Amino acid sequence: MEPQVEAHEVGLDPGRLGRIDAYLRRYVDDGLLPGWQLAISRGGRIAHASSYGLRHREDSVPVGDDSLFRIYSMTKPIVSVAAMMLYEQGAFQLSDPVGDVIPSFADLSVYSGGSDLRPSTVPAAEPMRMVHLLTHTSGLTYGFVRQHPVDALYRSHGLDGSGGLDLAALCDRLAGLPLLFEPGSRWAYSMASDVLGRVVEVLSGQSVESFLASRIFGPLGMTETRFGIEESAVTRLARLYSLTQSGLEPADHLAETVDRPAYPGGGGGLISSARDYHRFTQMLLRGGELDGQRLLGPRIVDFMTRNHLPGGVDLQTYGPPVYSESTMRGVGFGLGFSVDLDAAAAGRPGSPGTYGWGGMAGTRFWVDPTEELTALFFTQAFTGRPLPVREGLRQLVYQAIV
Repeated sequence: MEPQVEAHEVGLDPGRLGRIDAYLRRYVDDGLLPGWQLAISRGGRIAHASSYGLRHREDSVPVGDDSLFRIYSMTKPIVSVAAMMLYEQGAFQLSDPVGDVIPSFADLSVYSGGSDLRPSTVPAAEPMRMVHLLTHTSGLTYGFVRQHPVDALYRSHGLDGSGGLDLAALCDRLAGLPLLFEPGSRWAYSMASDVLGRVVEVLSGQSVESFLASRIFGPLGMTETRFGIEESAVTRLARLYSLTQSGLEPADHLAETVDRPAYPGGGGGLISSARDYHRFTQMLLRGGELDGQRLLGPRIVDFMTRNHLPGGVDLQTYGPPVYSESTMRGVGFGLGFSVDLDAAAAGRPGSPGTYGWGGMAGTRFWVDPTEELTALFFTQAFTGRPLPVREGLRQLVYQAIV
Protein backbone atom coordinates (compact mmCIF):
# COMPACT_ATOMS: atom_id res chain seq x y z
CA MET A 1 0.00 0.00 0.00
CA GLU A 2 2.88 2.37 -0.69
CA PRO A 3 2.10 5.47 -2.82
CA GLN A 4 2.58 4.78 -6.52
CA VAL A 5 2.60 8.38 -7.68
CA GLU A 6 3.42 11.82 -6.27
CA ALA A 7 0.17 13.37 -5.08
CA HIS A 8 0.66 16.62 -7.02
CA GLU A 9 0.99 14.64 -10.26
CA VAL A 10 -2.63 13.53 -9.98
CA GLY A 11 -4.07 16.82 -8.74
CA LEU A 12 -3.87 16.24 -4.99
CA ASP A 13 -2.24 18.77 -2.68
CA PRO A 14 0.23 17.02 -0.31
CA GLY A 15 -0.28 19.60 2.43
CA ARG A 16 -4.03 19.25 2.26
CA LEU A 17 -3.71 15.46 2.31
CA GLY A 18 -1.86 15.90 5.60
CA ARG A 19 -5.04 17.34 7.09
CA ILE A 20 -6.71 13.96 6.62
CA ASP A 21 -4.17 12.13 8.74
CA ALA A 22 -4.29 14.83 11.43
CA TYR A 23 -8.09 14.55 11.54
CA LEU A 24 -8.07 10.76 11.81
CA ARG A 25 -5.28 10.66 14.38
CA ARG A 26 -7.48 12.58 16.81
CA TYR A 27 -9.94 9.68 16.97
CA VAL A 28 -7.17 7.38 18.14
CA ASP A 29 -5.60 9.92 20.50
CA ASP A 30 -9.01 10.59 22.05
CA GLY A 31 -9.59 6.87 22.61
CA LEU A 32 -12.47 6.56 20.15
CA LEU A 33 -10.77 4.22 17.66
CA PRO A 34 -7.95 1.70 18.17
CA GLY A 35 -6.20 2.44 14.89
CA TRP A 36 -6.81 2.85 11.17
CA GLN A 37 -5.46 2.37 7.66
CA LEU A 38 -6.19 4.68 4.73
CA ALA A 39 -5.53 4.63 0.98
CA ILE A 40 -6.51 7.27 -1.59
CA SER A 41 -6.01 6.66 -5.30
CA ARG A 42 -6.52 8.83 -8.33
CA GLY A 43 -6.28 7.70 -11.92
CA GLY A 44 -5.73 4.14 -10.74
CA ARG A 45 -2.60 4.88 -8.71
CA ILE A 46 -2.23 5.20 -4.95
CA ALA A 47 -1.39 8.81 -4.14
CA HIS A 48 -1.72 8.71 -0.36
CA ALA A 49 -1.45 5.80 2.05
CA SER A 50 -1.15 6.02 5.82
CA SER A 51 -1.93 4.22 9.05
CA TYR A 52 -1.96 5.10 12.74
CA GLY A 53 -2.69 3.49 16.06
CA LEU A 54 -2.82 -0.14 17.06
CA ARG A 55 -4.45 -3.24 15.67
CA HIS A 56 -3.98 -4.92 19.08
CA ARG A 57 -3.91 -2.40 21.91
CA GLU A 58 -3.15 -4.88 24.68
CA ASP A 59 -0.02 -6.14 22.91
CA SER A 60 0.90 -2.73 21.40
CA VAL A 61 0.89 -4.10 17.82
CA PRO A 62 0.61 -1.22 15.32
CA VAL A 63 -1.69 -1.14 12.31
CA GLY A 64 0.39 -1.86 9.24
CA ASP A 65 0.24 -3.02 5.66
CA ASP A 66 0.08 -6.64 6.82
CA SER A 67 -3.08 -6.02 8.88
CA LEU A 68 -6.23 -8.00 8.17
CA PHE A 69 -9.75 -6.76 8.95
CA ARG A 70 -13.27 -8.14 9.28
CA ILE A 71 -15.06 -6.23 6.53
CA TYR A 72 -18.62 -7.25 7.48
CA SER A 73 -21.04 -5.63 4.98
CA MET A 74 -18.30 -4.70 2.55
CA THR A 75 -18.82 -8.36 1.59
CA LYS A 76 -22.12 -7.34 -0.01
CA PRO A 77 -20.72 -5.41 -3.03
CA ILE A 78 -18.42 -8.36 -3.81
CA VAL A 79 -21.33 -10.82 -3.82
CA SER A 80 -23.37 -8.38 -5.91
CA VAL A 81 -20.56 -8.42 -8.48
CA ALA A 82 -20.63 -12.22 -8.40
CA ALA A 83 -24.37 -12.23 -9.10
CA MET A 84 -24.01 -9.76 -11.96
CA MET A 85 -21.26 -11.90 -13.50
CA LEU A 86 -23.92 -14.61 -13.76
CA TYR A 87 -26.39 -12.04 -15.06
CA GLU A 88 -23.96 -11.27 -17.87
CA GLN A 89 -24.07 -14.95 -18.81
CA GLY A 90 -27.87 -14.81 -19.10
CA ALA A 91 -28.42 -16.91 -15.97
CA PHE A 92 -31.29 -14.68 -14.80
CA GLN A 93 -33.19 -11.48 -15.46
CA LEU A 94 -33.60 -8.83 -12.78
CA SER A 95 -37.37 -9.30 -13.00
CA ASP A 96 -37.18 -13.07 -12.35
CA PRO A 97 -38.86 -14.23 -9.13
CA VAL A 98 -36.41 -15.48 -6.52
CA GLY A 99 -38.73 -18.46 -6.10
CA ASP A 100 -37.70 -19.68 -9.55
CA VAL A 101 -34.21 -20.30 -8.16
CA ILE A 102 -34.97 -20.99 -4.46
CA PRO A 103 -38.37 -22.75 -4.38
CA SER A 104 -39.08 -21.88 -0.73
CA PHE A 105 -39.38 -18.22 -1.80
CA ALA A 106 -42.27 -18.95 -4.15
CA ASP A 107 -44.94 -18.59 -1.46
CA LEU A 108 -44.25 -15.63 0.82
CA SER A 109 -46.29 -13.78 3.42
CA VAL A 110 -46.17 -10.18 4.63
CA TYR A 111 -46.52 -8.95 8.21
CA SER A 112 -49.84 -7.14 8.72
CA GLY A 113 -50.02 -6.67 12.51
CA GLY A 114 -49.63 -8.18 15.95
CA SER A 115 -46.56 -9.02 18.00
CA ASP A 116 -43.65 -11.31 17.27
CA LEU A 117 -45.40 -13.94 19.43
CA ARG A 118 -48.69 -13.68 17.53
CA PRO A 119 -48.06 -11.99 14.18
CA SER A 120 -50.79 -11.51 11.60
CA THR A 121 -49.84 -12.00 7.96
CA VAL A 122 -51.29 -11.76 4.48
CA PRO A 123 -50.06 -13.47 1.29
CA ALA A 124 -47.54 -11.38 -0.63
CA ALA A 125 -49.18 -9.72 -3.61
CA GLU A 126 -45.85 -9.29 -5.41
CA PRO A 127 -43.17 -11.96 -5.83
CA MET A 128 -39.72 -11.20 -4.49
CA ARG A 129 -37.56 -10.58 -7.55
CA MET A 130 -33.82 -10.65 -8.19
CA VAL A 131 -33.67 -6.86 -8.38
CA HIS A 132 -35.20 -6.67 -4.90
CA LEU A 133 -32.29 -8.67 -3.46
CA LEU A 134 -29.70 -6.44 -5.11
CA THR A 135 -31.39 -3.21 -4.02
CA HIS A 136 -32.49 -4.23 -0.48
CA THR A 137 -36.14 -3.71 -1.41
CA SER A 138 -37.04 -7.38 -0.82
CA GLY A 139 -39.00 -6.99 2.42
CA LEU A 140 -36.35 -8.91 4.36
CA THR A 141 -34.71 -7.42 7.45
CA TYR A 142 -32.03 -8.15 10.08
CA GLY A 143 -32.58 -9.51 13.57
CA PHE A 144 -30.17 -6.99 15.10
CA VAL A 145 -32.18 -4.00 13.85
CA ARG A 146 -34.64 -4.27 16.78
CA GLN A 147 -37.23 -1.90 15.36
CA HIS A 148 -40.08 -4.25 14.38
CA PRO A 149 -41.75 -7.51 15.47
CA VAL A 150 -40.36 -9.21 12.35
CA ASP A 151 -36.84 -8.39 13.56
CA ALA A 152 -37.66 -10.25 16.77
CA LEU A 153 -38.95 -13.21 14.77
CA TYR A 154 -35.55 -13.44 13.08
CA ARG A 155 -33.83 -13.64 16.45
CA SER A 156 -36.21 -16.25 17.86
CA HIS A 157 -35.69 -18.43 14.76
CA GLY A 158 -31.91 -18.41 14.96
CA LEU A 159 -31.39 -15.95 12.11
CA ASP A 160 -29.03 -13.82 14.17
CA GLY A 161 -26.11 -16.18 13.53
CA SER A 162 -26.89 -18.45 16.48
CA GLY A 163 -28.86 -21.08 14.58
CA GLY A 164 -25.92 -23.09 13.20
CA LEU A 165 -27.54 -23.31 9.75
CA ASP A 166 -25.85 -23.66 6.40
CA LEU A 167 -26.80 -21.12 3.74
CA ALA A 168 -29.44 -23.29 2.05
CA ALA A 169 -31.19 -24.06 5.34
CA LEU A 170 -30.93 -20.46 6.47
CA CYS A 171 -32.65 -19.24 3.30
CA ASP A 172 -35.44 -21.81 3.63
CA ARG A 173 -36.05 -20.74 7.23
CA LEU A 174 -35.98 -17.10 6.18
CA ALA A 175 -38.60 -17.75 3.49
CA GLY A 176 -40.93 -19.18 6.12
CA LEU A 177 -41.07 -15.93 8.08
CA PRO A 178 -43.22 -12.92 7.13
CA LEU A 179 -41.72 -10.09 5.12
CA LEU A 180 -41.46 -6.62 6.61
CA PHE A 181 -43.31 -5.15 3.59
CA GLU A 182 -44.40 -6.00 0.05
CA PRO A 183 -41.34 -6.62 -2.15
CA GLY A 184 -40.36 -3.50 -4.03
CA SER A 185 -42.42 -1.11 -1.93
CA ARG A 186 -39.66 0.16 0.42
CA TRP A 187 -35.94 -0.04 1.16
CA ALA A 188 -34.64 -1.80 4.29
CA TYR A 189 -31.12 -3.02 5.01
CA SER A 190 -31.41 -6.77 5.26
CA MET A 191 -30.28 -10.34 4.77
CA ALA A 192 -31.08 -9.98 1.06
CA SER A 193 -27.39 -10.34 0.21
CA ASP A 194 -27.27 -13.69 2.00
CA VAL A 195 -30.15 -14.88 -0.18
CA LEU A 196 -28.27 -13.47 -3.17
CA GLY A 197 -25.30 -15.60 -2.15
CA ARG A 198 -27.56 -18.66 -2.27
CA VAL A 199 -28.76 -17.59 -5.73
CA VAL A 200 -25.11 -17.54 -6.84
CA GLU A 201 -24.69 -21.07 -5.49
CA VAL A 202 -27.74 -22.49 -7.24
CA LEU A 203 -27.10 -20.82 -10.60
CA SER A 204 -23.36 -21.50 -10.69
CA GLY A 205 -23.32 -24.97 -9.17
CA GLN A 206 -20.56 -23.82 -6.80
CA SER A 207 -20.62 -22.73 -3.20
CA VAL A 208 -20.51 -18.96 -2.89
CA GLU A 209 -17.16 -19.38 -1.14
CA SER A 210 -15.75 -21.31 -4.11
CA PHE A 211 -17.25 -18.92 -6.67
CA LEU A 212 -15.73 -15.86 -5.04
CA ALA A 213 -12.34 -17.54 -4.71
CA SER A 214 -12.15 -18.82 -8.29
CA ARG A 215 -13.99 -16.11 -10.20
CA ILE A 216 -13.13 -12.91 -8.29
CA PHE A 217 -10.33 -13.23 -5.72
CA GLY A 218 -8.08 -15.38 -7.90
CA PRO A 219 -8.31 -13.28 -11.08
CA LEU A 220 -7.89 -10.03 -9.12
CA GLY A 221 -4.98 -11.30 -7.05
CA MET A 222 -6.91 -10.80 -3.81
CA THR A 223 -4.81 -13.40 -2.06
CA GLU A 224 -5.82 -12.53 1.51
CA THR A 225 -9.59 -12.27 1.20
CA ARG A 226 -11.61 -15.25 2.37
CA PHE A 227 -14.18 -16.56 4.84
CA GLY A 228 -12.00 -17.23 7.85
CA ILE A 229 -8.22 -17.05 7.81
CA GLU A 230 -5.33 -19.46 7.99
CA GLU A 231 -3.90 -20.18 11.41
CA SER A 232 -0.59 -18.63 10.39
CA ALA A 233 -2.31 -15.30 9.72
CA VAL A 234 -4.34 -15.02 12.94
CA THR A 235 -1.82 -12.66 14.55
CA ARG A 236 -2.29 -10.24 11.63
CA LEU A 237 -6.04 -9.90 12.26
CA ALA A 238 -6.92 -6.58 13.89
CA ARG A 239 -8.63 -7.11 17.21
CA LEU A 240 -12.25 -6.00 17.34
CA TYR A 241 -13.16 -3.33 19.91
CA SER A 242 -16.34 -1.80 21.25
CA LEU A 243 -16.59 1.83 22.34
CA THR A 244 -18.28 1.90 25.76
CA GLN A 245 -18.74 4.59 28.37
CA SER A 246 -15.47 3.36 29.86
CA GLY A 247 -13.64 3.62 26.54
CA LEU A 248 -12.52 1.03 24.03
CA GLU A 249 -12.85 -2.54 25.23
CA PRO A 250 -12.10 -5.82 23.41
CA ALA A 251 -15.25 -7.15 21.74
CA ASP A 252 -14.05 -10.66 21.04
CA HIS A 253 -17.45 -12.00 22.10
CA LEU A 254 -19.01 -10.03 19.21
CA ALA A 255 -16.35 -10.88 16.63
CA GLU A 256 -17.07 -13.17 13.75
CA THR A 257 -14.94 -16.26 14.18
CA VAL A 258 -11.59 -16.39 12.45
CA ASP A 259 -12.57 -19.90 11.39
CA ARG A 260 -14.73 -20.53 8.35
CA PRO A 261 -18.28 -19.45 9.36
CA ALA A 262 -21.16 -21.92 9.49
CA TYR A 263 -22.69 -20.38 6.39
CA PRO A 264 -20.34 -18.40 4.14
CA GLY A 265 -23.03 -16.19 2.65
CA GLY A 266 -23.39 -12.86 0.96
CA GLY A 267 -24.09 -10.35 3.71
CA GLY A 268 -20.83 -10.50 5.64
CA GLY A 269 -18.13 -12.77 6.96
CA LEU A 270 -15.18 -11.94 4.72
CA ILE A 271 -11.79 -11.04 6.13
CA SER A 272 -9.66 -8.88 3.85
CA SER A 273 -6.79 -6.41 3.66
CA ALA A 274 -6.59 -2.84 2.43
CA ARG A 275 -4.35 -4.02 -0.40
CA ASP A 276 -6.89 -6.62 -1.55
CA TYR A 277 -9.93 -4.38 -1.35
CA HIS A 278 -8.03 -1.67 -3.18
CA ARG A 279 -7.71 -4.08 -6.11
CA PHE A 280 -11.46 -4.67 -6.02
CA THR A 281 -12.14 -0.92 -6.19
CA GLN A 282 -9.70 -0.50 -9.08
CA MET A 283 -11.52 -3.19 -11.03
CA LEU A 284 -14.75 -1.23 -10.54
CA LEU A 285 -13.14 2.09 -11.45
CA ARG A 286 -11.77 0.57 -14.65
CA GLY A 287 -15.21 -0.66 -15.70
CA GLY A 288 -14.90 -4.28 -14.62
CA GLU A 289 -11.28 -5.06 -15.61
CA LEU A 290 -7.90 -5.06 -13.86
CA ASP A 291 -4.53 -6.22 -15.15
CA GLY A 292 -6.10 -7.93 -18.13
CA GLN A 293 -8.69 -9.80 -16.04
CA ARG A 294 -12.23 -8.76 -16.95
CA LEU A 295 -14.97 -9.65 -14.47
CA LEU A 296 -17.75 -7.42 -15.83
CA GLY A 297 -18.42 -5.34 -18.90
CA PRO A 298 -18.19 -1.55 -18.43
CA ARG A 299 -21.85 -1.04 -19.34
CA ILE A 300 -22.88 -3.47 -16.59
CA VAL A 301 -20.72 -1.68 -13.98
CA ASP A 302 -22.34 1.57 -15.06
CA PHE A 303 -25.78 -0.08 -14.79
CA MET A 304 -25.04 -1.42 -11.31
CA THR A 305 -23.91 1.95 -9.99
CA ARG A 306 -26.98 3.94 -11.01
CA ASN A 307 -29.83 4.63 -8.60
CA HIS A 308 -32.38 1.81 -8.97
CA LEU A 309 -34.88 3.07 -6.39
CA PRO A 310 -38.27 3.68 -8.05
CA GLY A 311 -38.73 7.19 -9.38
CA GLY A 312 -35.12 8.09 -8.63
CA VAL A 313 -35.92 8.81 -4.96
CA ASP A 314 -33.32 8.78 -2.21
CA LEU A 315 -33.01 6.47 0.80
CA GLN A 316 -34.47 9.10 3.13
CA THR A 317 -37.69 8.95 1.11
CA TYR A 318 -37.81 5.20 0.45
CA GLY A 319 -36.39 3.64 3.59
CA PRO A 320 -36.69 3.65 7.38
CA PRO A 321 -34.03 5.28 9.57
CA VAL A 322 -30.97 3.08 10.07
CA TYR A 323 -28.02 3.19 12.44
CA SER A 324 -25.41 5.16 10.54
CA GLU A 325 -23.39 8.32 10.75
CA SER A 326 -23.98 8.69 7.00
CA THR A 327 -26.83 10.70 5.61
CA MET A 328 -29.76 9.05 3.83
CA ARG A 329 -30.67 12.30 2.07
CA GLY A 330 -29.44 12.75 -1.48
CA VAL A 331 -28.24 9.13 -1.63
CA GLY A 332 -29.86 6.38 -3.67
CA PHE A 333 -29.10 2.70 -4.06
CA GLY A 334 -27.95 0.69 -7.03
CA LEU A 335 -27.32 -3.02 -7.49
CA GLY A 336 -25.21 -3.57 -4.39
CA PHE A 337 -23.90 -0.04 -3.73
CA SER A 338 -25.12 3.25 -2.32
CA VAL A 339 -25.09 5.93 -5.04
CA ASP A 340 -24.67 9.67 -4.48
CA LEU A 341 -27.39 11.71 -6.18
CA ASP A 342 -27.21 15.26 -4.81
CA ALA A 343 -24.24 16.60 -2.86
CA ALA A 344 -26.21 19.58 -1.54
CA ALA A 345 -29.02 17.39 -0.23
CA ALA A 346 -26.51 14.97 1.31
CA GLY A 347 -24.57 17.84 2.87
CA ARG A 348 -21.20 16.49 1.79
CA PRO A 349 -18.96 16.98 -1.26
CA GLY A 350 -18.66 14.46 -4.05
CA SER A 351 -19.63 13.83 -7.63
CA PRO A 352 -23.06 12.55 -8.66
CA GLY A 353 -22.64 8.85 -9.35
CA THR A 354 -20.07 8.23 -6.61
CA TYR A 355 -20.79 4.81 -5.14
CA GLY A 356 -19.60 2.63 -2.28
CA TRP A 357 -20.51 1.02 1.04
CA GLY A 358 -19.21 0.33 4.53
CA GLY A 359 -18.93 -2.33 7.19
CA MET A 360 -20.26 -2.56 10.74
CA ALA A 361 -16.81 -2.34 12.33
CA GLY A 362 -16.07 1.04 10.75
CA THR A 363 -14.66 0.16 7.32
CA ARG A 364 -15.69 2.22 4.29
CA PHE A 365 -14.90 2.59 0.60
CA TRP A 366 -16.09 4.74 -2.24
CA VAL A 367 -15.42 5.11 -5.95
CA ASP A 368 -15.84 8.44 -7.75
CA PRO A 369 -15.72 7.78 -11.52
CA THR A 370 -15.86 11.50 -12.39
CA GLU A 371 -12.73 12.29 -10.38
CA GLU A 372 -11.19 8.84 -11.08
CA LEU A 373 -10.81 8.62 -7.31
CA THR A 374 -11.11 5.77 -4.84
CA ALA A 375 -10.82 5.90 -1.05
CA LEU A 376 -10.49 3.10 1.49
CA PHE A 377 -10.71 3.40 5.26
CA PHE A 378 -10.16 0.43 7.56
CA THR A 379 -10.60 0.28 11.32
CA GLN A 380 -12.05 -2.32 13.67
CA ALA A 381 -14.48 -0.92 16.22
CA PHE A 382 -18.18 -1.00 17.08
CA THR A 383 -18.77 2.54 18.27
CA GLY A 384 -22.26 2.07 19.74
CA ARG A 385 -23.13 5.56 18.56
CA PRO A 386 -22.60 7.34 15.23
CA LEU A 387 -19.16 8.95 15.00
CA PRO A 388 -18.65 11.45 12.17
CA VAL A 389 -15.25 9.98 11.30
CA ARG A 390 -16.23 8.58 7.89
CA GLU A 391 -18.26 11.63 6.92
CA GLY A 392 -15.39 13.90 7.95
CA LEU A 393 -13.06 11.76 5.88
CA ARG A 394 -15.21 12.44 2.84
CA GLN A 395 -15.00 16.23 3.15
CA LEU A 396 -11.25 16.13 3.81
CA VAL A 397 -10.52 13.94 0.79
CA TYR A 398 -12.36 16.30 -1.53
CA GLN A 399 -10.73 19.44 -0.11
CA ALA A 400 -7.37 17.91 -1.12
CA ILE A 401 -8.29 17.80 -4.82
CA VAL A 402 -6.87 20.89 -6.48
